[in-house]
Amino acid sequence: MPNVKNRLSIFVDGNNMFYAQQKNGWFFDPRRVLTYFKTEQAEITLVNAFWYTGLKDPQDQRGFRDALISLGYTVRTKILKEYYDDSSGRYSQKANLDIEIVVDMFNTVDQYDRVVLFSGDGDFERAIELLRSKNTHITVVSTEGMIARELRNATDRYIDLNDIRDQIEKTDY
Repeated sequence: MPNVKNRLSIFVDGNNMFYAQQKNGWFFDPRRVLTYFKTEQAEITLVNAFWYTGLKDPQDQRGFRDALISLGYTVRTKILKEYYDDSSGRYSQKANLDIEIVVDMFNTVDQYDRVVLFSGDGDFERAIELLRSKNTHITVVSTEGMIARELRNATDRYIDLNDIRDQIEKTDY
């Protein structure tokens, strides 16, 4: 049985991370992310890895999603919805998967005691506080300028993507 203090679940807010990676000018490799966090500390057992992403249509990103599944990620998707922004006068697309992430966090809470959340979204603050009250260790991974102050303050540990770039950057384009 895995050491009950070292069971890890990873949750990746794919859309949020896409923009963080664009901002940084480099992309991370989902395989290297798993390897990095499985080996960062001794005796870590990865029990779950989830990836959440919005899609233009059901076939969008099919190859990428299949690759994620083959790596061991559970992939959750939602079709993008179009919204009109009165202030900018423009349409934008959004697939809000925050609820799905939180539902999975709490549905699997008995399986892990460490979480790595790839997101900078402040909407996760309350969920993180509740998980910490259950003695779950929370690490949030994002990047400066994209991490909400309230999320950063709620977590046990914050990692800037740029600080682990050498370990997780995609090198095979």
